[in-house]
Amino acid sequence: MSALRSQRLRKYGFVGGFLVVPVTLYLVFVISPYIQAFQLSLTSWNGYQASPTYIGFENFTRLLGDSVFWSAVRNHGVLLLVLPLVTIAIALVFAFLLNVGGGSRGAGMTGVVGSTFYKIVFFAPQVLAVAIVGVLWRAIYRPDESGVINGVLIGLGLEPVGWMTEPSLALWSLIAVMVWQAVGFYVVLFSAGMAAIPKDYFEAASLDGAGRVRLFFSITLPLLWDTIQVGWVYLGIAAFDGFALVTVLTMDAGGPDNATSVLPVEIFKNAFNYSKVGYASAMGVALFFLTITFAVLTLRVSRREKVEL
Repeated sequence: MSALRSQRLRKYGFVGGFLVVPVTLYLVFVISPYIQAFQLSLTSWNGYQASPTYIGFENFTRLLGDSVFWSAVRNHGVLLLVLPLVTIAIALVFAFLLNVGGGSRGAGMTGVVGSTFYKIVFFAPQVLAVAIVGVLWRAIYRPDESGVINGVLIGLGLEPVGWMTEPSLALWSLIAVMVWQAVGFYVVLFSAGMAAIPKDYFEAASLDGAGRVRLFFSITLPLLWDTIQVGWVYLGIAAFDGFALVTVLTMDAGGPDNATSVLPVEIFKNAFNYSKVGYASAMGVALFFLTITFAVLTLRVSRREKVEL
């Protein structure tokens, strides 16, 4: 018995020795900042005081009456509904076409001609820095004849459109950029998932007379559900971000009239422009719980019985 206990101790000691460094780093650089943010959210610290003044939950009470905060939350709600749905839908269609959309040729089901080249083209926006994407689309969305889209409209004799200057259009224009940037990654992600599905399934269904739509909904979607679930969570978390794009692309980082405001931008403004670090931390805590709640609810709602290959 003592020998068995000694063997277990050596095994756990060996494993624990490898875990000490990564767990310590995680505690110091991940958990500790979260704890500090929760602590600062209970203060009126301006970033310069030696001793923060604790004010309890006053910052959270102010949040409830802050119209800018609720505008940002409303924008996040729109992003949560539209960004994952549109991105995943487009990515699934493209990935399906690139993998089995070419039908049955030769040895089995194949993608459309030039599918490898298309994957590279779709993925290209993903390798660009977000700031570069913002600058690029700012040139495309310019409200005068120098803008790419408005230049075409003016050339056709139509009125230019204020894509990022009209409150009713600004958020939708921003979402279009976010979808454009993200869709390539999910095309590659879903393509990898589809490549793991045995082609025999598609060939057997095709021989039974199933068309592309039936193949997609009866075979591809059920067998790819776990990957779609992960993609939905990632895109939902991305919908709670948007800091770089909003800062570079929009008017006054969230304008016009807070039409594109998001919580990370408001946190930055309050912390570094207005020296309200305590209030910014309260916004950060709210953002933390919104993100965690979304991830948990998504995983629970989308949970289904796993389909074995």
